[in-house]
Amino acid sequence: MIHEILTVGALQCNCSVFGDETTREAIVIDPGDGADVARVLAVLAKHGLKLKAIVVTHAHIDHIGGAAKLKAATGAPVYMNAADQDLYDALDIQAGWFGMRTPETTDIDVDACDGGTLQCGTTEMQFLHTPGHTQGSLCVLIPAENKLIAGDTLFRDSIGRTDLPGGDGRAILRSIHDKLLPLDEGLDVFPGHGPETTIGREKALNPFLS
Repeated sequence: MIHEILTVGALQCNCSVFGDETTREAIVIDPGDGADVARVLAVLAKHGLKLKAIVVTHAHIDHIGGAAKLKAATGAPVYMNAADQDLYDALDIQAGWFGMRTPETTDIDVDACDGGTLQCGTTEMQFLHTPGHTQGSLCVLIPAENKLIAGDTLFRDSIGRTDLPGGDGRAILRSIHDKLLPLDEGLDVFPGHGPETTIGREKALNPFLS
């Protein structure tokens, strides 16, 4: 499976573009704040991919701000956990936090609920609801690829901040311990910002999880 990671937007969000080599279906996870949607479209065009879905791991502006622009360009539906709807409705307030322009918004087409799945060609992606960074934060597990797109729940040597509205320090630790650490230790973890890691590395070395 094709997997390209672009670092996009003012806050350097990791955007993942997945594509199936046979069906040419694609899924984009976390398109960023909207500043670099043209780069995402260029990756899709380079591989001859047709976008099937836009998945956002949570409704912070640096991850979801580009969803409306990408949807308008491709017609692909947007997947987000419904618990983050209020946060998405306050995108103008979020823009004020970071001194950014308020991006266009769009309807959320599909509730990415816990246990839900999405197909990209023959590859299944599974949604894990991991509240804490936000109420609707989710991770995307791709067993066949041995990969986890972790959003801002788990980072290399750190965890997501919980001091913004909707954050909950106890909830994020519960999510990580209950949903993520039981996964295979060799699983490659791709956080929403910064370098990749593995479940085993974070179990052993992450100071927030000791």
